[in-house]
Amino acid sequence: MYLNKAMIYGNLTRDPELKALPSGMNVCSMSIATNRVYKDRDGKKQESVDYHNVVVFGNQAENSAKYLSKGNGVYIEGRIQTRSWEKDGQKQYRTEIVADRVQFGPKNGSGGGGAPSNDSGPAEDSKAPSVPDYPEEEINPEDIPF
Repeated sequence: MYLNKAMIYGNLTRDPELKALPSGMNVCSMSIATNRVYKDRDGKKQESVDYHNVVVFGNQAENSAKYLSKGNGVYIEGRIQTRSWEKDGQKQYRTEIVADRVQFGPKNGSGGGGAPSNDSGPAEDSKAPSVPDYPEEEINPEDIPF
């Protein structure tokens, strides 16, 4: 069995860009930042940011471009795809998430993003996934039962 599934919740780093393919289908590209806070070996709090390229097609592309803007929160489900092309004799690569599902996050103070959820997936709660509260203390390997 093979599995290619990506799920991210983050903030847009720029306004979405809507374009039309030669076939007439709309495609929207956006960049999403996901933040991570963790403790290093010395117990110091560290922060890290990952940036993800996302593409959305069809009706969701139109709605994403219309209702989302830089800074808005968004939940994406899709698959990871790497495409390649040649430019100036050099092979270029780009890895991106092809979204099957786009859910708009809560409105923030910067405006925009006031549309209802644009969900083409199965009927589920329209809220973004909540992050569980993890304990602050280190886990002792001897406490693990296996």
